[in-house]
Amino acid sequence: MRVLFTTWAWPSHLYGLIPMAWACRAAGHEVLVAGQPGIHDETVRTGLPAAAVGHDVDAEGLVRGYLLPSRTVPAPAAPAGSEGRGPRALRMFHALADSMVDDLTALARDWRADLVVYEPTALAGPIAAAAAKIPAVRLLYGTDLMLRARALLPDVLAPLAARNGVSSFDPLGDLTIDPCPDEFQLPVDYRRLSMRYVPFNGPGAGYPPVPPAPGRRRVVVTWGHTMARLSPAHFFAPQVALAAHGYDTDVVLAVSTDQLPLLGDLPDEVTVTVDTPLHLLLADADLVVAHGGAGTVLTTLQAGVPLLLVPQLPDHAGHSARVLATGTGDVLSRDEADQDRLRGRIRCLLDSDRERAAARRLRERNLERPAPAGLVPALERLTGMRATAVR
Repeated sequence: MRVLFTTWAWPSHLYGLIPMAWACRAAGHEVLVAGQPGIHDETVRTGLPAAAVGHDVDAEGLVRGYLLPSRTVPAPAAPAGSEGRGPRALRMFHALADSMVDDLTALARDWRADLVVYEPTALAGPIAAAAAKIPAVRLLYGTDLMLRARALLPDVLAPLAARNGVSSFDPLGDLTIDPCPDEFQLPVDYRRLSMRYVPFNGPGAGYPPVPPAPGRRRVVVTWGHTMARLSPAHFFAPQVALAAHGYDTDVVLAVSTDQLPLLGDLPDEVTVTVDTPLHLLLADADLVVAHGGAGTVLTTLQAGVPLLLVPQLPDHAGHSARVLATGTGDVLSRDEADQDRLRGRIRCLLDSDRERAAARRLRERNLERPAPAGLVPALERLTGMRATAVR
């Protein structure tokens, strides 16, 4: 079986595909990961075969248009567009698919792929699969926030489909693989396979810090990769680390190499770890304070650790809402997150057993689900059923 995985040039979206891609390869199948040129080098660093398709777009400019309004942090300039998040979101999905779909379709045909696996915002994937007459599998990286656009996407993407000889297709594909515990997912009405969330937080070379001293709690602070790329003013990790400092706590601040110039002066007691995959930092963590990205949230919950989130993008807000709904943490808006409130919420969460118990319950639910390797036979059956139908 030849499995073509695809995403656009955003690292966290790529990372959500990697455990399933490696599971397919370990089972003896051929795997190829295709994305815009801007993600090619990062894909190579995962150890998987990579192909560049299409061309890059101004993804950062597109995403900047979604920053949540704030009185304290001015939004950076974003491309002009019509008012309303819905139309702007659809234009972004169209632009991303348009940049990739022709080359991806040609690759699916020329490589003779048997299956396309795509993350939910890489909508060139189901079009290319339909053009090549092979199944399309959508692999979620978090809560299914795309579900609200389901009815609108076929019309928005119809010109791209027609350009590649496709008269109709389902943007949700033939099957969805869901790594979210049921309690964390939104209600859905489509065919899906449950999968254990296995974290892949990038091919970093860092090492975890030493365990905290007896009687001290550990707070891990991370702001992912996205916010610093959009605007240094929205990279809130140093302020959070300062707020978490003290109160018999160790603070571990996880950053990338590119974020080091943004840190400023920090107390010696704040341990800065660079390019360390997040899951390596959580064995001794009592709390994670973060921005609300899907990978950060699910990685933290699979470790059974509660969260304090300060969302700054709509998808961050969506995942933060699920954290509140499952009782696994707390949420502050950016304007609420001054030093006093941050310090107070951090102390409350460190002293509370309720959120910790809820996070551990979700960890147990996650472990009950099949690992990515356990889903490979279902993909084999899907491709076999389609091949039989075509014959």
